[in-house]
Amino acid sequence: MIFIPYKEQEFYRSLLTNNKLPVIYREPLDKVAMHESDLNRLIEMAWQDRVPFEIIQKQYGLSENQLKKKMRSLISHKAYKRWRKRVQGRATKHTSKLYHKPDRFQGPW
Repeated sequence: MIFIPYKEQEFYRSLLTNNKLPVIYREPLDKVAMHESDLNRLIEMAWQDRVPFEIIQKQYGLSENQLKKKMRSLISHKAYKRWRKRVQGRATKHTSKLYHKPDRFQGPW
């Protein structure tokens, strides 16, 4: 049997009733060197349509402009142009334009 203090029990119970899982917040990328797997995940999240910039900011500490600069350095020039063209007019990349408000990213796995 695992003992969980009362305050933590309330916290976990509220997570279960609201169907929300805790999000892991990270230091901003300027302060922490990222592993290759983190960079690949960042690129994947940036390309996915259903992941808003706000979720990326929560998880990686990057604003939209910082993400654009990071993507410019991580992918080729042609791929960056395709990504910007794809993301620029997409309402799903901005939480303020969505009819539902996601608070985390849940991948297909």
